[in-house]
Amino acid sequence: MKSILLIDDDTELCSLMQDYFAQQGFRIESVHDGRGGLARSLDGGFDLIILDVMLPVLDGFEVLRQLRKRSATPVIMLTARTAQPDRIAGLNAGADDYLPKPFGPEELLARIRAVLRRTGKPDAAPAQEVESGGVKLNPLTGEAWYLGEALEVTSIEFDILEILVRSSGRTVSRDELTAALYQRRSTPYERSLDVHISHLRKKLEREERTLIRTIRGVGYVFSPGCAEGA
Repeated sequence: MKSILLIDDDTELCSLMQDYFAQQGFRIESVHDGRGGLARSLDGGFDLIILDVMLPVLDGFEVLRQLRKRSATPVIMLTARTAQPDRIAGLNAGADDYLPKPFGPEELLARIRAVLRRTGKPDAAPAQEVESGGVKLNPLTGEAWYLGEALEVTSIEFDILEILVRSSGRTVSRDELTAALYQRRSTPYERSLDVHISHLRKKLEREERTLIRTIRGVGYVFSPGCAEGA
């Protein structure tokens, strides 16, 4: 049974979600303030964390920033704020996905399952390590290296990089990436993918190397030749 930590100060919502997700085969534990949620999340043992932005003591952004210093546990953020900068702030802090309030439990369930599919250990034989342009990835452990040095990436950054590296030299469309990561189509105004790509570019930045190129209006391409020829 997958274990989920819900950090939200809405006790009624927490109770409803615990009942609903128990019926779906999940175990949910809830904490109602940011500091307590951070402490519990660092205890480990959770497959995923659902984190509200508006929390007493510590807000969700600060909880996530501190969590990411010590843990790569997948996080879905909940926010009643509709402004795009607030959502981007969550992604910048290391969230794997976000969901605006109010939401239907079915949509949250779909996103939880999508994140767990991406981050879960495979039951079949593990995928082989993949390497291109100085980037080496181990899909089984989620470890990444660039030019022989360990690369610190979040789970969703790893998945994006793996898709691009395995498609090295081929343009991967935004729709293809979004479908693989979130099991939904991209929208013209969705910025989450752009934010994650931007983070990856900064982490792969070395002199004049440009490994991930944007193909305007289409998607992205991993270009190992740009790195190797730099």
